[in-house]
Amino acid sequence: MVPKQLHVNLFEMNCVSHIVHGLWVHPENNRHRFNDLDYWTELAQLLEYGTFDGVFLADVIGTYDRFRDGPETALREGMQIPSNDPLLVIPAMAAVTRNLGFGATFSTTYEPPFAFARRMSTLDHLTKGRVGWNIVTSYLPNAARNFGHETEVVHDHRYEIADEYLDVLYKLWEGSWDDDAVIQDRERRVYTDPSKVRYIDHVGEHFKVAGPHLCQPSRQRTPVLFQATGSPAGIEFAGRHAEVVFTGGADTAAVRANIQAMRQKAVAHERDPAGLKFIVMAGVIVGRTDEEVSQKLDSYRRLMSVEASLAHAQSAVDLTAYPCDVLISDLISRQVKGWQSLQRYNPASTVGAVLAQFSGFNQERFFVAGTPSVVADEIEKWLDVDGIDGINLRQYLSFETARDFIELVIPELRRRGRFRERYNDGETLRERLFGAGQARLPADHFGARYRDPAALGQPALPLRFAAITV
Repeated sequence: MVPKQLHVNLFEMNCVSHIVHGLWVHPENNRHRFNDLDYWTELAQLLEYGTFDGVFLADVIGTYDRFRDGPETALREGMQIPSNDPLLVIPAMAAVTRNLGFGATFSTTYEPPFAFARRMSTLDHLTKGRVGWNIVTSYLPNAARNFGHETEVVHDHRYEIADEYLDVLYKLWEGSWDDDAVIQDRERRVYTDPSKVRYIDHVGEHFKVAGPHLCQPSRQRTPVLFQATGSPAGIEFAGRHAEVVFTGGADTAAVRANIQAMRQKAVAHERDPAGLKFIVMAGVIVGRTDEEVSQKLDSYRRLMSVEASLAHAQSAVDLTAYPCDVLISDLISRQVKGWQSLQRYNPASTVGAVLAQFSGFNQERFFVAGTPSVVADEIEKWLDVDGIDGINLRQYLSFETARDFIELVIPELRRRGRFRERYNDGETLRERLFGAGQARLPADHFGARYRDPAALGQPALPLRFAAITV
């Protein structure tokens, strides 16, 4: 039996401090260069050399301002602010690579679908089919205020909006233009056959879009659809739309349960459950010797910022203001300001224990530190026991994290048959994930229905989030 091979993206964000906070001050870190185009082109070339699947670009459209009642901590720590648009660095990275894929995060809640459809089709053209979209609905209160709302749109309602958003996009990407609409007939001076391009005339609860799509068909038409989720509404949404799900779980049983729930939802939406891949965020610290690994761990821990981590967690309680021996249950019973946010923690834990969790990143579920053989052993467990398909590699230092993985882990995985030897030159991102010849959405995917022009006028059944059980 051929062993399952690992898919690997580098987890990135167009900012100073993305996930592991405080390490931007490390003398060997390049995070301060994120505004420079050279940072992104150098990174892309490194990842292409390492035959990574791609770079996965996170994003937020607001700042984290709940901790200490303001954005000051996030600003001081560079914690996802300042941050730049993730879509704009993709063409530069594509220009210096031939095969590296790109996944970009974009929210369905606050910006209209027509303009976004054009941006993604443009990127799919410029990358020759190497682009994917990480579908998010946005969760920061500040993001809502930035787009004219008093507060966040209710969680499940965001997914209702997203469902119609996707419906509009499929009509534009899959249905507005026929495959053979562009004929480029110089003699007759006809670039596009007008009879093969159509309005979509979408009229729904949230959007009214006439079309036609402004872009001619790209290689993938619809970019690879990523989604990060674990909520009941998100799982229902993933069953209809997602191709690659960014998920997780506290233990093997929870991870496998999440995967099984989403596969069952795919079946309920008349899809092949094998049409979903699952990735997790993973921390990998690797060295040639145990001593080297220990030195890296120690250097990272010394620079970790607990305050920035609390800000990232949107903690309404400043735990650093309390003695370490105070119990979380005591703070809850006293109903200190913001006490509701403490309910995510074990009430029997002390403040010191919770703060140690933030500083001790090695306590996370998908984390391994060790020599290449130790790391490869753990990754094989993730693949075979947890049932995942790939990882978004969390960065500690740029570019050390990626370089270490390329130089030390990938050769060991290749010896075990767990990682590709080379790219299949010219393949799309979807083909890399699902196989040769699968550049477009599979026929059983919800969005494929709009390849039939007659389907453009048929209303799609909305998802019924209230009925979700997991």
